Amino acid sequence: MMQRRIKLRLDEVKDFVSAASKCDFDIDISYNRYVVDAKSIVGVLGLDLNQVLTVSYNGYDAQFEKMLNRLSLAS
Repeated sequence: MMQRRIKLRLDEVKDFVSAASKCDFDIDISYNRYVVDAKSIVGVLGLDLNQVLTVSYNGYDAQFEKMLNRLSLAS
């Protein structure tokens, strides 16, 4: 299971969900105890976008990785 910490702005949600939807594996995005399907725009918009979010997934997609690299926090 891969996990990445990201910061997501409201204007980036549509592109993030679109990139996640093109993947053939499950992707979850979470904050504290709330976990939603990253392929659901309603679910992602329901999260507190002011917080650092954790993306969890099993699989690899080059476009999705590119999106995550753009949104990732420095480790």
